[in-house]
Amino acid sequence: MAANTFDKAKRLVKIVVGFTLLALGAVALVLPGPGWLTIALGLALLASEFVWARRLLDRVKAGAGKVQDAIRGKGEGQPRG
Repeated sequence: MAANTFDKAKRLVKIVVGFTLLALGAVALVLPGPGWLTIALGLALLASEFVWARRLLDRVKAGAGKVQDAIRGKGEGQPRG
Protein backbone atom coordinates (compact mmCIF):
# COMPACT_ATOMS: atom_id res chain seq x y z
CA MET A 1 0.00 0.00 0.00
CA ALA A 2 2.78 2.43 0.90
CA ALA A 3 4.66 1.60 -2.31
CA ASN A 4 1.57 2.42 -4.37
CA THR A 5 1.21 5.78 -2.62
CA PHE A 6 4.90 6.50 -3.16
CA ASP A 7 4.59 5.69 -6.88
CA LYS A 8 1.59 8.01 -7.23
CA ALA A 9 3.42 10.81 -5.41
CA LYS A 10 6.49 10.30 -7.59
CA ARG A 11 4.35 10.44 -10.74
CA LEU A 12 2.63 13.61 -9.56
CA VAL A 13 5.97 15.30 -8.84
CA LYS A 14 7.29 14.36 -12.30
CA ILE A 15 4.18 15.79 -13.95
CA VAL A 16 4.25 19.04 -11.96
CA VAL A 17 7.98 19.57 -12.54
CA GLY A 18 7.60 18.71 -16.24
CA PHE A 19 4.83 21.22 -16.82
CA THR A 20 6.72 23.81 -14.77
CA LEU A 21 9.78 23.36 -16.99
CA LEU A 22 7.60 23.67 -20.09
CA ALA A 23 6.17 26.94 -18.82
CA LEU A 24 9.59 28.30 -17.86
CA GLY A 25 10.95 27.28 -21.25
CA ALA A 26 8.15 29.11 -23.03
CA VAL A 27 8.94 32.22 -20.99
CA ALA A 28 12.65 31.82 -21.74
CA LEU A 29 11.93 31.85 -25.47
CA VAL A 30 10.87 35.48 -25.10
CA LEU A 31 13.19 36.47 -22.28
CA PRO A 32 16.91 35.68 -22.08
CA GLY A 33 17.53 32.09 -21.13
CA PRO A 34 17.84 28.55 -22.47
CA GLY A 35 14.26 28.22 -23.69
CA TRP A 36 14.53 25.22 -25.99
CA LEU A 37 16.74 23.32 -23.56
CA THR A 38 14.27 23.89 -20.73
CA ILE A 39 11.38 22.81 -22.95
CA ALA A 40 13.27 19.65 -23.93
CA LEU A 41 13.93 18.82 -20.28
CA GLY A 42 10.27 19.31 -19.42
CA LEU A 43 9.20 17.12 -22.32
CA ALA A 44 11.71 14.45 -21.30
CA LEU A 45 10.12 14.27 -17.86
CA LEU A 46 6.59 14.24 -19.25
CA ALA A 47 7.44 11.69 -21.97
CA SER A 48 7.61 8.93 -19.39
CA GLU A 49 3.97 9.62 -18.50
CA PHE A 50 2.32 10.91 -21.69
CA VAL A 51 2.45 9.74 -25.31
CA TRP A 52 1.90 13.26 -26.67
CA ALA A 53 5.01 14.46 -24.83
CA ARG A 54 7.09 11.61 -26.31
CA ARG A 55 5.94 12.52 -29.83
CA LEU A 56 6.65 16.20 -29.29
CA LEU A 57 10.07 15.42 -27.79
CA ASP A 58 10.89 13.31 -30.86
CA ARG A 59 9.97 16.26 -33.10
CA VAL A 60 12.16 18.62 -31.06
CA LYS A 61 15.07 16.15 -31.29
CA ALA A 62 14.63 15.84 -35.06
CA GLY A 63 14.61 19.61 -35.45
CA ALA A 64 17.72 19.92 -33.31
CA GLY A 65 19.44 17.30 -35.47
CA LYS A 66 18.66 19.29 -38.61
CA VAL A 67 20.06 22.44 -37.05
CA GLN A 68 23.18 20.57 -35.95
CA ASP A 69 23.69 19.17 -39.47
CA ALA A 70 23.32 22.65 -40.96
CA ILE A 71 25.86 24.07 -38.53
CA ARG A 72 28.36 21.30 -39.22
CA GLY A 73 28.03 21.87 -42.95
CA LYS A 74 26.40 18.58 -43.91
CA GLY A 75 24.01 20.60 -45.99
CA GLU A 76 26.70 21.24 -48.61
CA GLY A 77 25.24 22.17 -51.93
CA GLN A 78 22.50 24.16 -50.31
CA PRO A 79 22.69 27.90 -50.74
CA ARG A 80 23.85 29.79 -47.73
CA GLY A 81 21.77 32.73 -46.80
